[in-house]
Amino acid sequence: MDTVTARLSLPLPQVPLRTVPLTQHWWARKSFSSPPPSQVQRRTRSAVLVRFRNYSSAVPRFSVTCGAVTEINESQFQETVLKANRPVLVEFVANWCGPCRLISPAMESLAQEYKERLAVVKIDHDANPRLIEEYKVYGLPTLILFKNGEEVPESRREGAITKAKLKEYLDALLESISVP
Repeated sequence: MDTVTARLSLPLPQVPLRTVPLTQHWWARKSFSSPPPSQVQRRTRSAVLVRFRNYSSAVPRFSVTCGAVTEINESQFQETVLKANRPVLVEFVANWCGPCRLISPAMESLAQEYKERLAVVKIDHDANPRLIEEYKVYGLPTLILFKNGEEVPESRREGAITKAKLKEYLDALLESISVP
């Protein structure tokens, strides 16, 4: 009977590993020369898990990058959103939010397309708890349209949305508040 073996070759990141001489292990200092096999397996397995955990925690967090969409904070909210002379679409997002990352390219594209009719800003959920509480943002991403310093009724939208649906949503909102 022939045996088929497959080798999965994935590019693995270069992780610096520390080599410890055998004499520094806890079991090498004991009176016996080598530990029972079960202890060796346990130590090796835990060392691999520790290395993996250390690497995975060192992975840089995703950061929201902005092009046409301006990222603001609580101190800028009053001036940028509430005192704006044109409608402002506010997007509440978080770095750890998958749906937020999913709609980010669509938001960038539509911010460019609608730049004459409205401004688009992003607010980080984790860094601005006062705004999250004040506007009762319970799900991410949340979109809210503001005009003349007030939330436009029926403008709140929660969750991921396709670019086509987002465009329909914006067109209907801008028509309802009579923005040319």
